[in-house]
Amino acid sequence: MILKKISPKGRSIRVTFEVPLEYAAHAVSVVGDFNNWDTEEHPMTRNIRKGVWTKSVSFKPGTSVEFRYFIDGHKWHNEPHADAQAPNPHYSENSVLTL
Repeated sequence: MILKKISPKGRSIRVTFEVPLEYAAHAVSVVGDFNNWDTEEHPMTRNIRKGVWTKSVSFKPGTSVEFRYFIDGHKWHNEPHADAQAPNPHYSENSVLTL
């Protein structure tokens, strides 16, 4: 799931990414063009109470980002609630957010 919240002055949009706990046994990261596809830069935190892995990232309004979730060090997963999907050079697709 994706939650978007614009700042009071409209200068940034805080995006909270959430993945159900059962998708991963050990770790999840949100990875995309905003962090040069670095699988270690935005690790998600396990929230047992909500039953999700979660991570919030701030972006500038008017941007578009491509991303995927990197799960347990070897699996890639797309976000079904993304604004769109875009082909990538690995014969797959990336999730897309338009902010």
